[in-house]
Amino acid sequence: MNKTELIDKISERTGVSKSDTEKVLKGFEEIAQQVVASGGEKLTLTGFMSIEQVQRKARTGRNPQTGETIQVPASTAVKLTAGATLKDVAKGKRKPA
Repeated sequence: MNKTELIDKISERTGVSKSDTEKVLKGFEEIAQQVVASGGEKLTLTGFMSIEQVQRKARTGRNPQTGETIQVPASTAVKLTAGATLKDVAKGKRKPA
């Protein structure tokens, strides 16, 4: 499902216009980006997911083709974690809404 299809589905389900749904989704994207960029807080939708910035330490890696040892530098990344409800739906323990 792409963004346009998501907007269509949300609009159908909620009765909110597609343009308003798109504005809300765009607002969510902007806020999520600000949270990740700041690195100081975590965005949590309880039961669904959480988004946060994480710091990865420098480490020694290995080139899988040559076996050569390489140094992987420290980096900043985004971590998305599925919430308990979403995990249960994926496992078939709970029916989707």
